[in-house]
Amino acid sequence: MSLINNINTSSLPKHVAIIMDGNGRWAKANGLQRSEGHQEGVAALRRAVEAASNIGIKYLTVYVFSTENWERPKEEVESLMDLMVYALKKETPSLVKNNVRLMNIGDLNRLPLKTRESLLASIEDTSQCTGLNLVVALSYSSKWEIGNALKLIAKDVTEGHLQLNEINENLVSDYLTTKGIPDPELMIRTGGEQRISNFLLWQSAYTEFYFTETFWPDFSEDSFYEAILEFQNRERRFGKISEQIESFD
Repeated sequence: MSLINNINTSSLPKHVAIIMDGNGRWAKANGLQRSEGHQEGVAALRRAVEAASNIGIKYLTVYVFSTENWERPKEEVESLMDLMVYALKKETPSLVKNNVRLMNIGDLNRLPLKTRESLLASIEDTSQCTGLNLVVALSYSSKWEIGNALKLIAKDVTEGHLQLNEINENLVSDYLTTKGIPDPELMIRTGGEQRISNFLLWQSAYTEFYFTETFWPDFSEDSFYEAILEFQNRERRFGKISEQIESFD
């Protein structure tokens, strides 16, 4: 029996973020090339999207490629960019069919033209979808994002569009690439590592973290539901004490 039957759909996280780690180690463990691990990772992403859609998650953000990943061997980076083009073309019709809207966060100016055009075409093709919002973090890192936001704020202050006393945490959030997207309530990391690797640092101030040893290519729909169930068994206090939360409820 699928774990989906155990989930309380009235208390779902609105936004789930995933660090999809372990493709290369999965490939090595199975005697395969790293590129084959990344290909299996696309299938795992499809399962995660389906699982999130099935229970009514509104936002799913996936860490596809960080700004630090540009430092990987040239051949691997080129292979990943080609895989993204292929995956976007293959998966977009399915996204439209399943009412999934594609969004992106990250420095798209660094992407090869073909990859950028494929991504923007998929975003346009799914722009009218009203179900799950699939946010792809591509050429993204929090340090890049926060630094970019500071530059934009400084520019607006210099040009007189913004006063220093107007700057607060809400305003900073509006200058991030995630503007309009709720902060993640749950972050999942596969592959056994227990760090968040420069991902959604500002947005994760009160995020619940779920770490699993499972390599990303082996991450199933039930793996996703298991993380949701773990989230639903936690008490979220946001700096308060349990009695205050109970009183509020």
